[in-house]
Order: sequence, then structure tokens, then C-alpha cells
Amino acid sequence: MTDEDFTEYLTECIEEQASDLYILPKDNMYQLSYHSKLQLTTLAEVNREKGIQMINFFKYRANMAVSEHRRPQVGSLKWHSESNLDEELNLRLSTVGDFNGDESMVIRFIYSLENLDQHELIDGQIEALNQIGAKRGLMLFSGPMGSGKTTTMYQLARRYSQHQVVMTIEDPVEIEEDNFIQLQVNQKANMDYEELLKVGLRHRPEVFVIGEIRDSKTAKMAVQAALSGHLVMATVHAKNVYGVIQRMQQLGIEDHYLAQTLSGICYQRLIATTDDQMAPLYDILADGQLSMALNEANLETGMTKDWGRHLADLVETGRITRKTAQTFQAG
Repeated sequence: MTDEDFTEYLTECIEEQASDLYILPKDNMYQLSYHSKLQLTTLAEVNREKGIQMINFFKYRANMAVSEHRRPQVGSLKWHSESNLDEELNLRLSTVGDFNGDESMVIRFIYSLENLDQHELIDGQIEALNQIGAKRGLMLFSGPMGSGKTTTMYQLARRYSQHQVVMTIEDPVEIEEDNFIQLQVNQKANMDYEELLKVGLRHRPEVFVIGEIRDSKTAKMAVQAALSGHLVMATVHAKNVYGVIQRMQQLGIEDHYLAQTLSGICYQRLIATTDDQMAPLYDILADGQLSMALNEANLETGMTKDWGRHLADLVETGRITRKTAQTFQAG
């Protein structure tokens, strides 16, 4: 297997806007597959020798230890797209050996914001999110991995960056954007979300983008930043907009602080359209609906009524199939 073969595989992944390339041991072979449009597509199956050769090729390019096959490793490298030599992509690499000592690799593709074409399914939803962000405060996003949350936050932040300073704190940086100050979590250097937020506040940006609120310290720092007059956009693991409120409560944020800081919550999914494209649908909780949810003793579960109406409208207009609507009915 030659360098040209490796390049060909990566080129196909990039053309399909794949999020990840998997090089995984399977029986006595290696299977190459990529994740794109919410599905896993098999790229090729190669013998064991070629699979190991491919993994070692990328490890060498990413300054990873080629001789280490069991312990987890991470690395990164820059890759020029064959279809556009002016385009330079960042690749994040991760390897680990299984109990048999067979090594696997996952390559994450980091695209520039210009190359992430994310059109809305329902007209006006992006503008509605933009209006929520203009109020400042805490704006939270949820949805499964790969649903486009980071892209949505970056699209909004780019609008604000024309007249405001935007700082992002991520683990790792997923999209490179020249208009932002981008900080990356580094646990070895004691640079976690909390510490970087403290540093960020001294830089006095108007807008923060936080990759993920995953612990109580980060949640409290995000609330503090929002109370100080910043717009803070962040992701939270939850199954719906109401689950975001519950998650923040679990992380120790008191209800009166949520009422003061929360300006909006957005849950999103990427949905396949009838013209074989992927586009986001948003479930948005803001204004009066958000106030009602925060004041309810027994918080609702599931999706808002708007979500079901949007799916029905998309079926009616032929944008999505009835089967697709049923698949996403519960989010």
C-alpha cells in the first residue's frame, strides 16, 4: 500500500464531509469506514499488514510513537485537500490497542467554518437564535454527538465577531476560525475549562463559546460570566431542552441563577431531506416558554410542541419523508 492509497482514502472522506475515519481490526483484516450524514460507510477492507502500515504512516506524520501499540495515544497533523490544495485541514488522531494487542485508529476531520454548509430546515430558526444571543446571558445547546452543535454556535459567534471579541474554550478545538481567540483545554498543563474561563474573563471578550459544560465548576463559571454581562454559548449533554435545565440543576446551579442568566436553550438534530442532504432542525426554548419551564415544579419531559409541528410541516411540504419524521418524533 502506497502513500497515494492513503491520500485517496482521505480525499474520499473529505469529499463526503466525513467527520471521522475509522481504521479498525476485524478478524484477521482491517476495516476502513467513515462517518458521514449520520451513517457509517465502509470504505475498504485491507489485510492486516496493510492496515498496520496505514496506522503507522499516520502515526509517523503526527509525531506519535510508532513502536507503541497498546497504550492510548493522541496526535494531530495538517493535511492538504487534493480537491483544493489551498485548503489545509487539521486532523486529530487517536489510537489504542485492544486486549489482543491489535491497534485501532480514529481520525477526526477538522473543517474550516466556510466548508461546513449547514442550512436550516425551518426558515427563521437561525435568526431566532441570533436574536436570543443578542440578549446576552447563557445560551445552551444540546443534541447527540455529530448533530452540528459546534457549527451552530460558531455560525452565531461569527456574526457577533464583526463588532465584538469572541473567545472559545474547547477540548479540543473542532473548527479553526481566524476571527476568534481560541483556547484549548490541556489537562497536563492544568489548563481545564475552569482555569481557561478565569483567564478568559481577564481578556474581557464579549462572547464566550464553551465546548462543553461537564462539571459543576465549569457550570458555575459559565453562570458567573453570564451574570457579568457576557454572552456565553455552551453545550450540555441532555436529551431535550427541558433536560438541559435538569442537567444544570444537577450540576448545582440554583433556580434563581438559572432564571437570571438563561436566555435560551436549543436542542438540535441533523435530518436527512428528500434531496439527500443533511440539515439541522432546532427545538428552541426561550422567552415566555423558558420562563414557564423554569417556574414549573414538575418540569416537562420530551420535545416542545413546536418540534412536532415542524416535523409535520416538513412532511407536508415534501422536505422530509413521513418515515424520517417518525424517526425524529421523540428527538
